[in-house]
Parts: sequence; structure tokens; C-alpha cells
Amino acid sequence: MEQKTNERKNGDWKAAYDYSLHLVTDRAWMSSDTLSSGVEQAILGGCTIVQLRETGIRDRDFYQLAMEIKEMTDRYEIPLIINNRIDIALASGAAGVHIGQKDLPLHAVRQSLGRDMCIGVSVTSVEEALEAENGGADYLGVGAMFPTRSKKDAALVSFKMLRAIRQTVHIPVVAIGGINRENAGRFREMGIDGIAAISGILAGPDIARAAREMKKAFLTGE
Repeated sequence: MEQKTNERKNGDWKAAYDYSLHLVTDRAWMSSDTLSSGVEQAILGGCTIVQLRETGIRDRDFYQLAMEIKEMTDRYEIPLIINNRIDIALASGAAGVHIGQKDLPLHAVRQSLGRDMCIGVSVTSVEEALEAENGGADYLGVGAMFPTRSKKDAALVSFKMLRAIRQTVHIPVVAIGGINRENAGRFREMGIDGIAAISGILAGPDIARAAREMKKAFLTGE
């Protein structure tokens, strides 16, 4: 399994992504006047990947928002990932999509997107993580690590499980769910590739500072 996974990653431009700090968007939590300004502040603070996750929005509005955000992420050379929506990802020219366990199956998503687009998969167990890796996922989102206001029904994942997933798979692992400046440092010793946040970055009055401090805490453990 390791040889197969490494062969897939060797020479793959997606393997060069910096997964250290994902911004996952949600306009319900942002303190900025517009999502674009909030995203830009987060990027200036050190976010390395932007995942556009907007619910309750019309298809045309979602597409237009994706194009607006992609123009910005392209300017800063940051990958844009679209949550769940394959059609929006393809239409906007995004770097890829992120899917959950209840979304379209990974093999169908990969067939639609081809090999050149990035696919992230949300998992909560070693079994789900192995299935995603063997199915061709490029990275895993693990969580929720803490109770989170942005997804109140999310099942919690223990640090023990996060460590087990990291020790089992060979693709990047990103923790998500209730992560903020105060607890981001706890993930340093987990050996994971990054952390992701919504309100932990967007909800505060200084988005760039929140991102900067969260990234520093994750990278240094302080």
C-alpha cells in the first residue's frame, strides 16, 4: 500500500501543496464586510488553502462567488477547494473539491474530475481514512476535534484516533473542528500536515492576526 501511494504522489504537483492552515469559509461567521475581504485578510495572515463552503446559496450566486474568490486565490497563488460541488469546481476552474462521507462517493468524484484535480475527504476513523486513501484521495480532513458552533451535529474525534489515522495513512492529514488560537498548538506533536478553521479565523475582529497566531501556534506548538 505504501509503495502504491508513494508512486501516485511522486511527481504529483498536488503533493507540493502547503496544507498548514486551511480557511473554510462561512459567511454566517465572518466579521468582514464581504467574504472576499475576509478571505484576503486570512491569506495575508498566512492561510495556505481556501475551501469555499457556502450553504443555502443559489447555484448562480455560488458560481459567481467562486469566480470572485478564485480571482483572489490565483493572485496569491493559493489553491481554492470547493466544498462538495463538483459542478462549481469544474466551472470555476478551482483546484479541487472536498467531500464528506454522505456526499457523492469518491470514485464517482474522481471519475468526474480526473487525476489533475485535488480531492479531500472528511473522515472520522482509521477505516474511513484507509478507504479514502486507497480510493485516490489527495488529503484527509479529520474531525471535529472539538465542539464547533459552525457544525453543531459533527461527531467528535479523539486525539488518539487522530494519531492513529496519521500513523496509518501516507497522504496529508488536516484536523478541523473547533480549532482556534488557544488550542492550535496541541496539534504540533500529532505529526499532521495542517489545521483548518472557520470561526476561529473569520469571526474575530482581526482576521489576519487570528490566522497568523493560529498558524504560528500550530507550527511551533506554543
